[in-house]
Amino acid sequence: MAEPVEPKQLYPEIEPYDSGFLSVSDLHKVYYEQSGNRTGNSVIFIHGGPGGGTSPYNRRLFDPEVYRIILLDQRGSGQSTPAAELTDNTTWHLVEDIEKLRKHLDIEKWVVFGGSWGSTLSLAYAETHPDRVKALVLRGIFTLSRRELDWFYEDGGASMIYPDEWEKYVEVIPEEERYHLTSAYYRRLTSEDENIRLKAARAWCRWELATSQLFMNEESMARSELDVWPLQFARIECHYFVHGGFMKDGHLLANVDKIRHIPGTIIQGRYDIVCPADTAWKLHKKWPEAEFYFVQDAGHSAKEIGIQTKLLDATDKYKTL
Repeated sequence: MAEPVEPKQLYPEIEPYDSGFLSVSDLHKVYYEQSGNRTGNSVIFIHGGPGGGTSPYNRRLFDPEVYRIILLDQRGSGQSTPAAELTDNTTWHLVEDIEKLRKHLDIEKWVVFGGSWGSTLSLAYAETHPDRVKALVLRGIFTLSRRELDWFYEDGGASMIYPDEWEKYVEVIPEEERYHLTSAYYRRLTSEDENIRLKAARAWCRWELATSQLFMNEESMARSELDVWPLQFARIECHYFVHGGFMKDGHLLANVDKIRHIPGTIIQGRYDIVCPADTAWKLHKKWPEAEFYFVQDAGHSAKEIGIQTKLLDATDKYKTL
């Protein structure tokens, strides 16, 4: 349902009481941290991208007096090593990494929270391990369908809303390769030439950051000019998209029946360009038991006040599970 939102403030800044690296394969070590209440209600934050990594902001979406707040950098992302590594980096590797971390931390069940790609991975994890999920909080729904990918990355619709930024996105790709932009980007993001990789990564990230909020955020946009983060974000994201998320098209929506018994909240910005509202609506129709909210004055970002408020409402709702 759509309704006006009374702004809600984030919880205070906190520092982790524990952090470390979990070896999930011979190659990959994933960074994790814990903050808040050591014996509280466990919640895992699933970040976006793929490749986005976590940040201190993410801790502030949960009441630290109640929640044991767990952040995880997925393979190749954030502080995980090796950075930007694509080998053995698939949706199903990440699903099992989450499960390995749950076991490592001796948690029976937890609340699972994810936005954008984080909603994709949260759905994949919950549908694979529904008995380990207390509740789901999902924002900016993305199911990695071909239709969604074409909309945003292949001149399927988003380009008509942001034509100025679209020009910047395509200008790094020669015209003869623009018939499939994601593949053209992938060739560059996996090039042996560091300058080619970085130029492509920065253009890819600029496109996504420019379209992620209803009002463009220059501070956020500046991240596209960094050195390491754009490569992590763009390389890993493009890798997943070229391979269709390593799942059959429509897989997540087709398996929603496995999670319909789990309490859930779905939050969607009405004017989300990155992950259009149509996908969230489809999930809502498949999962009518979950709470569903359109935030009318918001795009894609969790930091937009209407979405942030609804996320805080949801995490407060599941405090006592």
